[in-house]
Amino acid sequence: MRRALALADAAASDDDVPVGAVVLDAAGEVIGEGRNLREVTHDPTAHAEVVALRQAATRLGSWHLAGCTLVVTLEPCVMCAGAILQARVPRVVFGAWDAKAGAAGSMYDLLRDRRLPHRVEVVGGVHEEHATAQLQAFFRDRRGSDDAASSAR
Repeated sequence: MRRALALADAAASDDDVPVGAVVLDAAGEVIGEGRNLREVTHDPTAHAEVVALRQAATRLGSWHLAGCTLVVTLEPCVMCAGAILQARVPRVVFGAWDAKAGAAGSMYDLLRDRRLPHRVEVVGGVHEEHATAQLQAFFRDRRGSDDAASSAR
């Protein structure tokens, strides 16, 4: 999570929402990392999770990320939850909950939806205070708000 938090800081320095993510293989080695890059790339899909999943898949030479863990500073949104499910990631660990757009237990629970063929183990609230503080500072500076999670992600 510390590496993901550092990546989130880098995203904020580029005026992007401070979200960072890493993908770990079964041995715990980082095989992919990402940060929000929407402002840098002008790509609406450039969320930290998607960037990290793409890098991990490239490194493994496979879209199938069985045995991997995604660690991210903010609860994944619906788009990112879909990417996680498509990559067959078995475990997601995240920091801050996202009451406005979260898809891992807050607003939606797509990652554990029994109607889907793949379900994910979800561990939320890891280093929650730090991840929430990053987001609050970012939005306070830009909007004058302490809103920790935003659909403007």
